[in-house]
Amino acid sequence: MTIIKAIILGIIQGLTEFLPVSSSGHLVIFQNLLNFQEPGIVFEVIVHLGTMLAVVIYFRKDIGNLISSIFIWNQDRSDNIRFYQHLLFYLLLATIVTAILGFAFKNILESFFENILLVGFMLIITGLLLFISDKIVEKGKDITIFRALLIGFIQFIAIIPGISRSGSTISVGIFSGLNRDLSARFSFLLSIPAIFGAGILELKDIPQQTLSQSSLIPYLVSGLSAMVVGYLSISIFLKLIRQAKLFYFSVYCWIIAVFTIAYVIIL
Repeated sequence: MTIIKAIILGIIQGLTEFLPVSSSGHLVIFQNLLNFQEPGIVFEVIVHLGTMLAVVIYFRKDIGNLISSIFIWNQDRSDNIRFYQHLLFYLLLATIVTAILGFAFKNILESFFENILLVGFMLIITGLLLFISDKIVEKGKDITIFRALLIGFIQFIAIIPGISRSGSTISVGIFSGLNRDLSARFSFLLSIPAIFGAGILELKDIPQQTLSQSSLIPYLVSGLSAMVVGYLSISIFLKLIRQAKLFYFSVYCWIIAVFTIAYVIIL
């Protein structure tokens, strides 16, 4: 892989991983329409690490509070500590739901990545979720066990290519009564174990000689590109969520969906 290609692929990964347009859906489309070949497992692992670091860096204060809350259990602890203790519990709960369902239906989900027509229809659904979420009046409710289970389930559904993980989990969080900011924070923090888990699962498929014979520089460049662009994508996306302006992504998803479905039907 050349340095230029590494940068381009890293940028694409950083954009589509966090903007609500489905990174897996775009991968399927590129592979089918442009005869795009995957750059390999090493690339997948490193760009996943890059995008995960983008979330960790952006939400470093929340992560620090989550970690410190584990060690403070005195009765006079602050409301802020209590909030992060509850948040950590709900994040773990949602992650467990996603992991259990993901393992249980792994083989079925993998077959979806061969169906470009399915991606087109799923992008339409993603666009609808984003469009409707802009119209919802915020209720400002707290996260509950039910809401955590629901968001964890939706994150599992988002494994289907064409369904945006960030778009669907944030939208459903808003539908359930969370305000936009809390729904977005919960969704992005929830992505850390999901992305990390995906990277760990891919590690077992890396042949030992791949790491010893290949130069890692292009892969590291991809990871760095994914991290930088991913960080910027999170910043832009959060601003648009708070302003209820996800309609722009709805239009994009619908345009790509129509193009994809038309391509399959005509050809």
